[in-house]
Amino acid sequence: MRDCFCTINLDQEEVYRTQVVEKSLSPFFSEEFYFEIPRTFQYLSFYVYDKNVLQRDLRIGKVAIKKEDLCNHSGRETWFSLQPVDSNSEVQGKVHLELKLNELITDNGTVCQQLVVHIKACQGLPLINGQSCDPYATVSLVGPSRNDQKKTKVKKKTSNPQFNEIFYFEVTRSSSYTRKSQFQVEEEDIEKLEIRIDLWNNGNLVQDVFLGEIKVPVNVLRNDTSHQAWYLLQPKDNGNKSSKTDDLGSLRLNICYSEDYVLPSEYYGPLKTLLLKSPDIQPISASAAYILGEICRDKNDAVFPLVRLLLHHDKLVPFATAVAELDLKDTQEANTIFRGNSLATRCMDEMMKIVGGHYLKVTLKPILDEICESSKSCEIDPIKLKEGDNVENNKENLRYYVDKLFSTIVKSSMSCPTVMCDIFSSLRKMATQRFPNDPHVQYSAVSSFVFLRFFAVAVVSPHTFHLRPHHPDAQTIRTLTLISKTIQTLGSWGSLSKSKSSFKETFMCEFFKMFQEEGYMVAVKKFLDEISSTETKESSGTSEPVHLKEGEMYKRAQGRTRIGKKNFKKRWFCLTSRELTYHKQPGKDAIYTIPVKNILAVEKLEESSFNKKNMFQVLHAEKPLYVQANNCVEANEWIDVLCRVSRCNQNRLSFYHPSAFLNGNWLCCQETSEHTLGCKPCTAGVPADIQIDIDEDRETEKMYSLFTLSIHKLQKMEEACGTIAVYQGPQKEPDDYSNFVIEDSVTTFKTIQQIKSIIEKLNEPHEKYRKKRSISAKYGSKENPIVGKAS
Repeated sequence: MRDCFCTINLDQEEVYRTQVVEKSLSPFFSEEFYFEIPRTFQYLSFYVYDKNVLQRDLRIGKVAIKKEDLCNHSGRETWFSLQPVDSNSEVQGKVHLELKLNELITDNGTVCQQLVVHIKACQGLPLINGQSCDPYATVSLVGPSRNDQKKTKVKKKTSNPQFNEIFYFEVTRSSSYTRKSQFQVEEEDIEKLEIRIDLWNNGNLVQDVFLGEIKVPVNVLRNDTSHQAWYLLQPKDNGNKSSKTDDLGSLRLNICYSEDYVLPSEYYGPLKTLLLKSPDIQPISASAAYILGEICRDKNDAVFPLVRLLLHHDKLVPFATAVAELDLKDTQEANTIFRGNSLATRCMDEMMKIVGGHYLKVTLKPILDEICESSKSCEIDPIKLKEGDNVENNKENLRYYVDKLFSTIVKSSMSCPTVMCDIFSSLRKMATQRFPNDPHVQYSAVSSFVFLRFFAVAVVSPHTFHLRPHHPDAQTIRTLTLISKTIQTLGSWGSLSKSKSSFKETFMCEFFKMFQEEGYMVAVKKFLDEISSTETKESSGTSEPVHLKEGEMYKRAQGRTRIGKKNFKKRWFCLTSRELTYHKQPGKDAIYTIPVKNILAVEKLEESSFNKKNMFQVLHAEKPLYVQANNCVEANEWIDVLCRVSRCNQNRLSFYHPSAFLNGNWLCCQETSEHTLGCKPCTAGVPADIQIDIDEDRETEKMYSLFTLSIHKLQKMEEACGTIAVYQGPQKEPDDYSNFVIEDSVTTFKTIQQIKSIIEKLNEPHEKYRKKRSISAKYGSKENPIVGKAS
């Protein structure tokens, strides 16, 4: 048996790792990681490790998927065979190379042919033990009877070394030279020679590590006097080794990968305007936003960008209200209100995820941390009880957690975001109008979202809502499931008002009897009244600071060490809506605090400053705070959240220094005064709202892509509108449009015409961009390097 965990890597840079699953040969991780990729990469890699307490963790195997192949696997679950991990397979990066053939005439009149190899630079070499490597290159001319080797200087602490070194090799034997003869390369020699470049990491006291190689046949110069290109580094040849490897097992992955090519803002104006008009269109089913949801194969694809765009422009409340009203028309019984997976309920779910993230952290995180970090047993199913378990004790443990969580939720109305309150208020009014004879429906319309689809879901999967770093272990999942079921039923107005629970299990029915008291009913009613009120509320976190992000990173010491050099120390960083602090360890007192209102800028720091990757700087009233994150994704996330939380600060800087102040001057501009104005403009600001960070052009681009993908369905809908208009009803070929909601065929037809016209106009710049991109990426260029042997 093994204690296994997995890591997710961009090339060989680890960006995430799962929790350890102990004593298993078939570990089930069930962890999701969502992240923006902030840099270019060749492979998305997954490593499976065997945890070792005393020694280094053992790498069992890996799955490496080329960037170009990610789209082929996107959106579906696949088993991948694990491949062995050795230095030979851990190859990444590219080399810039130039070859020339020179003609030399010696003093005695004979001619010699000379090959000039100029190794210019490398880019994207791997990290060694998490740090930039110390690379050097060997340059060899290899043939049937020769192997001449030369070596570059070692470049310290860099993944992008600039070698700029030239080496000379004699290619052919000297021969008599006459003025009449033309210089020609001897074919038989050239065909058999090749230049081999091997990249190595200088190990100093330990063995040098192989980083990759390229082989270039000298006959690439057959038709030219010089050849210059970028080459991708390759693993070493297997030689005579068998290609068969031991079966290392398999890894099941579900990868969703997308690339957005976003044009300048002016291109998206017409489509954005049409989508933002949607809440004002009568009926709502004839609006562009609703039509997008109708024609997409998966409604979630449309909901994700649509909700963000409408939120950004304060248009979500009227749109969600209108589509919910359409839902209510089809609802026949009050007790099934908003239970389906319609466009309305999915929009609500997505909205609560976006704007409710901080609300969940403020409300649930402290209690979920307590549950996950304690090992109290809460199992009350007699069949699942372990030997020695006391069911009464477990019942008390479970009741304690349910009461604590319930109490926190029903007292949290002041932290509920205004957008959620506004929509809940609209839902409540509409439900009352739809079912005027049911006094409870005004509450169940709201509780079906806030309890069933928000709090209960977050409790059972805290890692998905970023409330916990990892998927909990099996016992904790069971505890959270029991708590979630109880909270869900407590919040379900029907269960309380009619004094009956929806539980099928006898043990849960018995347990729930503890909560069938009037006090719980009064508390739920008061809470639902408060969150569906349109009165102005305090913004979430005014009384208590909102916890935004925390994690371990390295910071550069502010003072000097005994030997006079500033060093880097590992610290635990914590950011709330009020302050950025760092501590020696989690839970310890803060060593250093920067109030958020004092942050003047947050920017990346050039790698050359300290020869360290993934660095950023927090500029404030005192000296800059230099921080090194563990990987590029983490650095990006910290910069993003720090920028957002300090976006509205007074006296923010317009210029900054991209490098550090060392040895009496700024490395970037060589200015000698530490207080001199920055030499580079600060990065463009991001939206001020901590909760909603939206790039509206990118979201509009996604919706353009969805319309383009579903253009045939749009045409079917257009035909359906024509058929309905002519025949006054679905009498011709009903299968073509019976799945569409068409309330007003004339208005719907008009909207479809507008969509098609805008999409056609947008197709032109996209096509131009695609052509330009394919032409500019010439084979052998930096963007499109040569793979393997090439002539």
